[in-house]
Amino acid sequence: MLTLDKVYHAAYILRECARKTDLIAAPKISENLYLKTENLQVTGSFKLRGAYYKISQLSDEEKSRGIVACSAGNHAQGVAMSAARKGITSTICMPDSAPVMKVDSTKKLGANVELVRGTYDDAHDRAVQLVQETGATFIHPYDDDFVIAGQATIGLEILDQLADVEAVIVPIGGGGLISGVAFAIKSLKPEVKIYGVQAAGAPSMYNSFKAHNREILESVSTFADGIAVKSPGENTFNIISNYVDDIVCVSEDEIAAAILELIEKQKLIAEGAGAVSVAAEMFHKLPVEGKKTVCIISGGNIDVNILSRVITRGMMMTGRNINLTIQLIDKPGQLQDVSRIIAECGANVVSVYYDHGDTNMAITSCFLKLALETLNIEQINAIKERLTREGFKIVTERV
Repeated sequence: MLTLDKVYHAAYILRECARKTDLIAAPKISENLYLKTENLQVTGSFKLRGAYYKISQLSDEEKSRGIVACSAGNHAQGVAMSAARKGITSTICMPDSAPVMKVDSTKKLGANVELVRGTYDDAHDRAVQLVQETGATFIHPYDDDFVIAGQATIGLEILDQLADVEAVIVPIGGGGLISGVAFAIKSLKPEVKIYGVQAAGAPSMYNSFKAHNREILESVSTFADGIAVKSPGENTFNIISNYVDDIVCVSEDEIAAAILELIEKQKLIAEGAGAVSVAAEMFHKLPVEGKKTVCIISGGNIDVNILSRVITRGMMMTGRNINLTIQLIDKPGQLQDVSRIIAECGANVVSVYYDHGDTNMAITSCFLKLALETLNIEQINAIKERLTREGFKIVTERV
């Protein structure tokens, strides 16, 4: 059973391995916004807290039989590090789609890794099978009171670091993090609003919360692998139903934009799961305007290859580049006039292509195709307005 005594005990035990992560103001993103930087935790994620506390409470007999876990990556690293510190053999089942960086890091921390074809839930089924075959202890990533108590220590830290906090926004996968944070904060300061955020492509807890009944998805689709969970926890669903004020979803593009915003404005690297809280605040999904709000950045373990694609998508989402096709009369000076307008608006041309061969245009015309680097959507709109006002016809536009 989850109790405040258990949460405080977890905080005491976690002094052995976890750091009290910084709470930093983020006025460049939004006024009154603060970031709880669990992406700067020892393993790059909050998951170390729950894993270590759970493992610390095992009996000597349980430790001797070893432990098994399932994870898309962050819980895996938390379990691997905790097991190594306690001298326990660990086997982690991970979906074969898990980022290579997370798989490699888990191995380097001393765990035996078994890659399982499919999603996190398939890895979970294999882990349960291993427990039955070997008698090892299963370390659940979220649906366990000791694990939840470990994650709840983040709530205690937030109250200590920002006594007048009014709202906390928390990423949700299976629900362990928000269950712990909501329980701790609501138990001590019930007037604080607790909001959860899921990826639109993996809304298991969102659907369950809205339907007031636990629902299991047939499939999930999101690059936020840390919260790509088909089945919400039973314990976590009950806690969330009692302590969480609302849950919303954010799109892939909104998550990408939040990752880019954190890089540019705060010099922080967040993975998709870690950035959903900021995405919800950025795109006004929740009623937190004017309130002192904390977004938990739950993890920063993002694959570099994915990061480059995410940055590109985020730049598109926020109007940082655009491709324009302009119909011109093919005569001298046209490109100069277009370039002048773009320069006066403060944008940068990165590529130019003349298309004389399109059968849909007049013989004396051409299509000028431009790729531009821009600051934001407002600047794009200003460029389009100036071009149209000076007589140029924009045929197509795309990011």
